[in-house]
Amino acid sequence: MLFLFAIAMFLSATLLFFIQPMFTKMVLPMLGGTPAVWNTCMVFYQAALLAGYSYAHAAPRWLGVRRQAVFHIALLVLIIFTLPIGIAEGWTPPLASSPILWLLLLLLLSVGLPFFVISTTAPLLQKWFAHTSHASAQDPYFLYGASNLGSMLALVGYPLLVEPHLRLASQAWAWAGGYLVVTGLISVCALMLWTSPGAGAGQDPDGTSRAAAAPVPAVTVSQRLWWILLAFAPSSLLLGVTTYISTDLASVPLLWVIPLAIYLLTFVLIFARKPLVPHHLMVFFEPFLIIMVAVSFFIGVKGAVWQIFPIHLMMFFVIAMVCHGELMKSRPPSAQLTEFYLWMSVGGVLGGVFNALVAPVVFNAVIEYPLIIILASLLRPSQNPEARKPYAQVLDFLLPLALALLLWLLALGFHALGEKLIQLLLISCLAGALCYSLRARPRRFALGVGVLILAGTWLHTGKELVLLRERNFFSVLKVTQDREGKYHTLIHGSTVHGRQSLDPARRRQPLSYYHRTGPLGQVFAAYGGPSRARRVAVVGLGTGTVACYGQPGQQLTFYEIDPAVERVARDPRYFTFLQDCPADVAVVLGDARLSLRQAADSCYNMIILDAFSSDAIPIHLVTREALKLYLAKLAKGGILAFHISNRYLDLTPVLGNLAQDAGLTAMKQLDNKLTAAEKQEKKSSSHWVVMARDQADLEALAQDPRWQPLAGKSGGPLWTDDFSDILTVFTWGPINLDEDLAPTASETP
Repeated sequence: MLFLFAIAMFLSATLLFFIQPMFTKMVLPMLGGTPAVWNTCMVFYQAALLAGYSYAHAAPRWLGVRRQAVFHIALLVLIIFTLPIGIAEGWTPPLASSPILWLLLLLLLSVGLPFFVISTTAPLLQKWFAHTSHASAQDPYFLYGASNLGSMLALVGYPLLVEPHLRLASQAWAWAGGYLVVTGLISVCALMLWTSPGAGAGQDPDGTSRAAAAPVPAVTVSQRLWWILLAFAPSSLLLGVTTYISTDLASVPLLWVIPLAIYLLTFVLIFARKPLVPHHLMVFFEPFLIIMVAVSFFIGVKGAVWQIFPIHLMMFFVIAMVCHGELMKSRPPSAQLTEFYLWMSVGGVLGGVFNALVAPVVFNAVIEYPLIIILASLLRPSQNPEARKPYAQVLDFLLPLALALLLWLLALGFHALGEKLIQLLLISCLAGALCYSLRARPRRFALGVGVLILAGTWLHTGKELVLLRERNFFSVLKVTQDREGKYHTLIHGSTVHGRQSLDPARRRQPLSYYHRTGPLGQVFAAYGGPSRARRVAVVGLGTGTVACYGQPGQQLTFYEIDPAVERVARDPRYFTFLQDCPADVAVVLGDARLSLRQAADSCYNMIILDAFSSDAIPIHLVTREALKLYLAKLAKGGILAFHISNRYLDLTPVLGNLAQDAGLTAMKQLDNKLTAAEKQEKKSSSHWVVMARDQADLEALAQDPRWQPLAGKSGGPLWTDDFSDILTVFTWGPINLDEDLAPTASETP
């Protein structure tokens, strides 16, 4: 019996967390591949989980456990007729407003019912098991570990085993087959419930356990709030870490599932029959890891992905272990099991809502991540026996205030002495050590961590003047001016997206990745005249730097998904590339894959693909279907130019295979050997690939030794809308590019 219940929970959880990356990947091409898609989907999944837990809590009370089991089997069978899962037809995202509500409604119609009914399995089967005669029925919480183990394995297996081998349509049918198996297993569990004589003194006629009906202490309001807070912090940190990772790499399942798998692993470890990791050990390590991350915010860490992200992931793991460990310690008797899971789910939903829906509206920068780190510090169990003494409570505020004053003085000295690296390291070590000394009292430690994170802003004040900071569904944009007042720069996330000189004589000079001596400048020099390229399409607007190449008689059409980017590019207070362009310039809002369909066939002589989300290139713009669309809109003799500069993804094999599949000729150039003069002019390293239908169309570039032929790999994987494998193009060390693509710490308040 125990094995059957455990395997049913294991497989249902596998289905539950298999559907999340699968359906989100289906939606990504419609919304530009932004990380906010995953965060919004996570809010929906958490809300659906809350609805499932509410049903699991209420239905057995209304119907009785046995009758509810019969009703639930009927519900499972009805859902079969809604399968397989897929995108509802006729849905296109709005262009002029945030797509959050549109996406939530699409999720509700496409996956709402299957996800809801599967999400009820964990609490329901534990409830049913508690009403059997099994020896472990009085404390079924350990079964939750089997559920989360299935969830974790599904998440890890999706990018490693499923995504590289099954297309999305096949995945949907595989999920439907798995659903049938789980429905059969749950039906057998319901049969065992009905045939069980009951635990201890037996059961009432409606299926309610008499032992479970015995009086138990009522759950207090403070206890419910405590459960909510302990679930809220890890849930919010989950999305914070995910955004931190996927913003500068790519919004793909591989990078979504790592934090979520860690999150689920903590439940597996905490809810095991015997604790596998001592709780006191996690409490001991927690302040050390929190301070490491706070210090990274303080100094603005730069480094490779393998140097930065593991620290954040380790901190997230330990915080989740501490919070979930405190949850496990405060769990109620099995009679209140479903209510316990219900309030846990409320906390999880609130964490997701805060990150995905509230924070983008309330904050103009990504500061919810450090805020929740501070909250997690506050939720630490106290290690001070004198916690309630008045003098100790006064010191909770005075000591962090003294730390703030000291760091402010050190920041003044840092600026006065010339901002040397050794000074920065000494200050950060001192600050971290002082903050660590406050760890025994949660309030004192949390305020100290907040001071340390905020002090990073003081320390780096004056390096640049922030002219604008704006945040929406698609991005966090920042326009800055250097301290000498020579340049305006547009930054998305932590990556430069364009730069303009404030010198009137250089105002129309393309800088950064678009410099005239760089690959794009060479392409325009060879093919960009009005006689050869009368109509040019550019996917991705940025600052509008490409407009520098526009000439009288040309038409330049920019396709941009983010309305905020267009507002910034058109505002002469920040950038003037568009208004200075002598060509006819138009901007079309919306995802390029959708908007380009409206253009006439064979209308563009050149199409430039320059779309980025921070440093991440939307995967759906480099697939076979995308290339087929570009070719349909490209005139005879036309050129495709792909900007693929990236820290950790080398997309040249992908584009080589796509070109080979389409019968195109392709060339590549990594322009990363800059002269001192080019650096002085603010040129940036860049990586470009060009394609054409005929080799003769690229003859001018073929004569340039800087351009190398790009051939596809015979039998190599071909990326399509329902297949991509990021592991094949991922590099652990940063590709040799300059500081405009250098990793930086997330923004702090």
